[in-house]
Amino acid sequence: MLQTAACGFGGLALADILQAATNSEAARSPHFVPKAKRVIFLFMAGGPSQHDLFQEKKFIADRHGQKIDSPLRKEVLQVGTEKYLALGAMAPIRPRGDSGMMISDLLPHLSSVADDICLLRGMSADNPQHASATNQFHTGVFTEVRPSMGAWISYGLGTENHNLPSFISIHAPGVRTYGSGFLPAEHQGTPLTVPLNDQTLPIENLRNASRTDAIQRQRIDLTKRLNQRLIDELHGDANMEGMIQNMELAFRMQTTTPQLVDLSKETPATLDLYGIGSGKASDKHGRACLLARKLSESGVRFVQVTMDGWDHHGDIRGNLPRLCQQTDQPAVGLLKDLKQRGLLDDTLVLWSGEFGRTPWSQDLSGTAPIHTHGREHQPESFCAWLAGGGVKGGLTYGETDHLGYNVVEGKVHIHDLHATMLHLLGIDHTRLTWNQVGRDFRLTDVHGSVVNEILA
Repeated sequence: MLQTAACGFGGLALADILQAATNSEAARSPHFVPKAKRVIFLFMAGGPSQHDLFQEKKFIADRHGQKIDSPLRKEVLQVGTEKYLALGAMAPIRPRGDSGMMISDLLPHLSSVADDICLLRGMSADNPQHASATNQFHTGVFTEVRPSMGAWISYGLGTENHNLPSFISIHAPGVRTYGSGFLPAEHQGTPLTVPLNDQTLPIENLRNASRTDAIQRQRIDLTKRLNQRLIDELHGDANMEGMIQNMELAFRMQTTTPQLVDLSKETPATLDLYGIGSGKASDKHGRACLLARKLSESGVRFVQVTMDGWDHHGDIRGNLPRLCQQTDQPAVGLLKDLKQRGLLDDTLVLWSGEFGRTPWSQDLSGTAPIHTHGREHQPESFCAWLAGGGVKGGLTYGETDHLGYNVVEGKVHIHDLHATMLHLLGIDHTRLTWNQVGRDFRLTDVHGSVVNEILA
């Protein structure tokens, strides 16, 4: 591979660079043979409680409702947790499948596919605030504006379908989670909102307002000529060039995508698999996950689906089961659908929040009974799972201390996760770079190691 970071295409082959000069979204060769061709990221925004879903510590269970010693530094203040009462799991967590993976009764669908997923119990992040932690999970940093991981993957591999974006974000939690940062604008994700009926299309302005495609084509060509004239006067403008390319993509999407995102013609069996149906708690997320499969199958490299509502500072006993009912079947329906279509082997599925939650309870009122308490944020350790795309199924990797607070074995930092995901896509994370303000940037910054132990 030719290293040409100075011109903005670090780590890409010369043939890819020449191709990208005329079509920057064209498919490009990976650094080595990939195990995955595409990614579907199921983002559980708010921070799911690993103590209620994947790991119950005997020390905590035996002391439920009793004060425990805090592992926090004395100067750290967490509102509503000053009593540090141990909070046991909201439902039994039992061994599942032949692997014996520990999964809660709250996730019956996930329990049925335990041998297909790889559970990471030693995930770690650096920031306890939602916005900053979300930015770090998606971009590798929590302060600066950087390209999102979907944009990096789009830049590194290009698109498999000339008529679709290489990156789509369904129910995006914020523009920074799908932004392209300093990468060319065409690598930014396309935000999409799934409607709760079949009469509305999920992408804004997708329907062609012109009477015919020919008239729309004339309008696009006129706008392109005017924009190109401005670019020539400015002696080049990357943002404007990206806008021209995005307008061309938008025109192609208007002619091909409406049929793709239309769920009204899906079979009853498919809708039932995802938990889609009027009045079902899983309907919204089921529609999003089904659309993610259709987009991924059609050539979109990176599809993100955000399922929010996991921020349970209070009444976790009442709120967590509802979230599980809304999200469990859609996520597992996606896995089963990919598997039966022969797509799971080369599709990497990631399920995770931005962080986890504490083993002690949180009472914002200061007087509520413990059965109405919630949990505070915990970036020090949390759980995520991967499936397909070259990871070991039925593997539990990582362990925490007796409190379930600090990682003691198999730690996977956000940078390590990003490095591993890129590796599975055939990309060396140290070579996927972009030169900006005199230095090379990458998704993993100056960190990250591939977690070889979880690779199949």
